Amino acid sequence: MTVDLFPLADYWWLYLSFTGFVLLLLALDLGVFHRKAHEVSFREATIWSVIWVVLALTFNYLLYRYALWKFPQDARLIAIPGFDPQLAARQVGLEFLTGYIVEKSLSVDNIFVFVIVFGYFAIPAIYQHRVLFYGIIGALVFRAIFIAMGSVLMQYHWVVILFGLFLIFTGIKMIWTSEKNVEPNKNPLIRLFHRFVPVTQELHGQSFFITVNGLWHATPLLVALLFLEMTDIIFAIDSVPAIFALTDEPLIVFTSNIFAILGLRAMYFMLAGAIDKFHMLKYGLAIVLIFVGLKMAWLNEWYGGKFPITLSLAIICSVIAASIILSLIFPSGRSRAESERSIASLKSPADTP
Repeated sequence: MTVDLFPLADYWWLYLSFTGFVLLLLALDLGVFHRKAHEVSFREATIWSVIWVVLALTFNYLLYRYALWKFPQDARLIAIPGFDPQLAARQVGLEFLTGYIVEKSLSVDNIFVFVIVFGYFAIPAIYQHRVLFYGIIGALVFRAIFIAMGSVLMQYHWVVILFGLFLIFTGIKMIWTSEKNVEPNKNPLIRLFHRFVPVTQELHGQSFFITVNGLWHATPLLVALLFLEMTDIIFAIDSVPAIFALTDEPLIVFTSNIFAILGLRAMYFMLAGAIDKFHMLKYGLAIVLIFVGLKMAWLNEWYGGKFPITLSLAIICSVIAASIILSLIFPSGRSRAESERSIASLKSPADTP
């Protein structure tokens, strides 16, 4: 039997408080820490990545402690035969952590697209943070909508099976599909945007719009932002069901998803230059999607209604870690060629024949 641990009617204040906290963080980010456009260094990106991870883990611990305190006092939960408050609180903590790791790992796909899109539109590094900032705000809104829809749909068993099969299909497709060139200007929605909104050929600082002869014109910065928003919607179709495969609690899905997205910008600036080195991660993510799809479609019922979250966490972490380690042990041809060029560039002219 599925138990709603955090019903919206009783915990609306927690959703509201968390949303307010996120808005405060975003306001501080743009209004204080990144008020002036600048190129984000690797050191700055690493510091911010650590900060976002620490904030997520702190929230994870506080949510666990709150559940540990609240559940024994909740008459509705205590009245359920066989309900164990301590076990339920532990489950909450582990489900948040597992969902956060899955979403964080799947976000690597976003980074691949960020690199390609910024290169395609020739967006200088100094303006990339601004595009990603507003892109993240849009992603937060769309994720909230998808999660709200998912929490309603997941009440129907056939939808759970359908989502599970979809994730299995997506994982298999990811394994067998080779990388394709992303060409934003061939995207139907981007072409439709160009038809109705004039777009300048060149950037105009960090502006998304400018006026030319009294008429509003969009800049390539806005087109890049729109394309990133559309790709995030596509990624959300995979990631939101993947987390619902790990937990039935919309609060855990919402908070873990949001924390993973908040750290996405810093992770991009930290990994953008080295993303090609992790060529095996694609297969690790595919295996994770297949696993969570199997969990939704079959494993939960096989385990009596709930696949052990500790086992899920162990499998997911092992697969992701193995794919990263294998990427470093067996570099791709592209990474190997870049390393050889770097070594060659360090040789003095006297060393060359």
